[in-house]
Amino acid sequence: MNDQTPQTREAFYRRTPRSVTKARHFTRYALTDWDMTTRLDEVLLCVRELATNALLHGVLPGRGFLLRLTLHPDNTLRVEVHDSGPGELHLPDPAPESEHGRGLRLVTALADKWGVDERNPGKIVWCEFAVTPRMSYDPSANSRMLAAASDMPARS
Repeated sequence: MNDQTPQTREAFYRRTPRSVTKARHFTRYALTDWDMTTRLDEVLLCVRELATNALLHGVLPGRGFLLRLTLHPDNTLRVEVHDSGPGELHLPDPAPESEHGRGLRLVTALADKWGVDERNPGKIVWCEFAVTPRMSYDPSANSRMLAAASDMPARS
């Protein structure tokens, strides 16, 4: 990414279980478009957990949540989930047999940083990742690669 301005994508989701899947697809598309897929699985898992938490605990009936992805020039990816629920979060200590209560622990383990910011109404739960492009974009590299594969002369 050569530009010094952050790139942002955002989408709003209704309070339905399908929204979690849609948020993951949206994230996959954005990161692929930005060519930042080196930590894709980690990012997608955190998006799933934050979106699920928003639906279960932060989105009031008749409302939804906003997913915002921001890629900064230093290749830091910030994932934010904005909801209308109370602003306090805590890391639960679930019983070993419990099927719930581990989402934020996964985010803590996978993301480089995470936190909660206030908003009115509600909160923003965010996490950040240091990401790197799969390869630097060089337009002539693509034509050289195609030329090598097809035995045609490369264009400069």
